[in-house]
Amino acid sequence: MTDNIYDVAVIGAGVNGAGIARDAVMRSLKTVLIEQGDIAQATSSASTKLIHGGLRYLEYYDFKLVRESLLERQKLLNIAPHIIWPLEFRLPHQPNVRPFWMIRLGLYLYDALSLSFSQKNTVGFSRTFKNRSQDLKKKDQKIISYRDCWVDDARLVILNVKDAALQGLDVYLHTRCENISYRDNLWHVEIKNKNETKHIKAKTIVNAAGPWVHKLLQESALLAPSTPSVRLVQGSHIIVPRYLTGDHAWILQQPDKRIIFAIPYEDEFTLIGTTETDVTDDPSNAHITEQEIDYLLSAVNNYFETQITRNDVRHTYSGVRPLFDDKSQDARAVTRDYKLYETRRDNALMVSVFGGKLTTYRHLAKDVVDKLCDNLRVEKECTTDHRPLPGGDVDVAEVHNYILHLSQNFPQHDQKYIKRLWRCYGTQAQKILQSPQGQHFGADLFQAEVDYLVQEEWAQSAEDILFRRTKCGLHITNRNHQDLENYLSTRISHE
Repeated sequence: MTDNIYDVAVIGAGVNGAGIARDAVMRSLKTVLIEQGDIAQATSSASTKLIHGGLRYLEYYDFKLVRESLLERQKLLNIAPHIIWPLEFRLPHQPNVRPFWMIRLGLYLYDALSLSFSQKNTVGFSRTFKNRSQDLKKKDQKIISYRDCWVDDARLVILNVKDAALQGLDVYLHTRCENISYRDNLWHVEIKNKNETKHIKAKTIVNAAGPWVHKLLQESALLAPSTPSVRLVQGSHIIVPRYLTGDHAWILQQPDKRIIFAIPYEDEFTLIGTTETDVTDDPSNAHITEQEIDYLLSAVNNYFETQITRNDVRHTYSGVRPLFDDKSQDARAVTRDYKLYETRRDNALMVSVFGGKLTTYRHLAKDVVDKLCDNLRVEKECTTDHRPLPGGDVDVAEVHNYILHLSQNFPQHDQKYIKRLWRCYGTQAQKILQSPQGQHFGADLFQAEVDYLVQEEWAQSAEDILFRRTKCGLHITNRNHQDLENYLSTRISHE
């Protein structure tokens, strides 16, 4: 690789890095993506899995972020209707937390900020009604309903990388960036995996290392007095057997003014989260604390008739969000907007990404690549807002018909199985459905899907497949998990 010079080297394959890499290759920039673990292994697979405007950000007068998020919501739904879909949210009014007029005013603004794009088959305006749910303790409570979108966060990241790779992106996973230096008008990046060390040259670099954004600059002696601070905030979630009726989600106001979501998840479960706790430990060690579990259990038990306990918790996950430190005292008040920090050496540019949120990753990527193109003197417009992600080449209004089409073409398969494959792969599901199923690994996970994920989506371990590329890990036994690990070990060692 001595003479291999990239236009762009992106460090970090979370949602921001993946989006930036995709935008860069779509503007004909020779790009490489470097990730120390798996795609979306850290924060980007540990979100509350929402594509939303961020209703609560209105409370902090962050109208720009809400507006931008609402615009992005529709664009993302259009390019990925298989992994993003509309979801109704119901908010029980709690007058001791926020007055009713404040909630209605907030939703009026939310509706108003949504007006400039199509509402077709996606989001609707908010409404208020008397409680009709048997789930809530208070039977006479006012309920405010509105619509946002839900997303499979890890698959959003993986599909961005896959689309970029189809257009020429070079991808290095399980490869650590050891050092960045500058000489001869180029950035020199030393990368290392378990087998070898390589050196890459690049005209520009993007530091999209997420929780490690500051550490990467520090290790490469690139910190400066003007470098922004990063605030690490842990968000934890619990998953319990589904115990609430209906297909809608709940948004629950807490006495401390935080918001907790209770969301239907993977048909059989309810996802509850998130917490917001400042952390100082290594982000790699993120895990839910006893206090966070108690907080989430209390948050839902205060609202619903059916009480859940620690014994009901089937799975937990935690992620550390690298927020731009705006010096807010309370973690929930820290801005979810992003800041781009530039490091220059002569004509060589490095852009470091601080903050951001899942919903606005594409807009963030556009801003970054605009800066790179200016530096490289390349004039090419961003087109990521209308090119479908792999499998998303179906109009939003035709999703139901396409699932019906798959069911008719593959009558030998259960409709629930077909729907799951659609939710993961969209039109690409046909590749799996038309292959012999092969070995069974529990639930509805078969060898055909596993082989597809190894061949086309960089999967190497059982965890890669069970908890990022799919969520089948919630449905299988420890024995199934081990059988899959054994199969992958044998398969990959023979390649």
